[in-house]
Amino acid sequence: MATGERFGYLADGMRTIAIISSKGGSGKTTLTLHLALAAFAEGARVVIADVDGQRSVGQSLRARQSPGPGLVETTVGKLFTLRVTAEREGCDYVFIDTPNAPDRDLVTAIGVADLCVLVGRPTFFDITAAARAAAAVRRLGKPGLIVLNQAPPKRMGVESSAVSRAAEALRLTGLPLAPYGLRSRTVYQLCVAHGLSAAEYQAAGAGAAEVGLLWRHVRDLAAALPVAGPARAARAADAS
Repeated sequence: MATGERFGYLADGMRTIAIISSKGGSGKTTLTLHLALAAFAEGARVVIADVDGQRSVGQSLRARQSPGPGLVETTVGKLFTLRVTAEREGCDYVFIDTPNAPDRDLVTAIGVADLCVLVGRPTFFDITAAARAAAAVRRLGKPGLIVLNQAPPKRMGVESSAVSRAAEALRLTGLPLAPYGLRSRTVYQLCVAHGLSAAEYQAAGAGAAEVGLLWRHVRDLAAALPVAGPARAARAADAS
């Protein structure tokens, strides 16, 4: 579908999706960019709220040579106001690139989100960090999903033992593990340096395919969630 064509979803309101990792180096910003760019490619009105102090999303998007998602570099304390403004202006999605710390900022971002997407690599420290973040998501009663990132490719169609062990451990967090993750591929580093997604950089590549599968899963999950944002509440009041 060409950019600018409306996919036709989210008639009942905007969705706010927080991409979360309480540990650096997990690929959180790369995942944020890819989900946002996938939504934008479908014609959705997209804003990325970058509340990570490193401002990596902005560094990537400023290298982009074509139109892309809106970007707001802000603070956690302003997220609710940003969400209200984005919904009133007709946005379909706000993607939040959350901070790694402190915990209270992460909790605030989780509270603003309709869906929390946790990201981690198949390593001990990433799994431990994902478990901590999952506990916060469950405590706040938010829908969540865990995405395994930078997993080694299958060999002869078989997952590595590291990936299998990580998947088993992540399922114990109480949040579902996404059926599609991102493999360890050079294309992800190359494309974000130009503000592009893997699909834009290498349309026929394996990275583009796996991001497409993951985005459709996240999109459908988000679309199925009940949302009671301010603009939806206003429409309901007008209808009554």
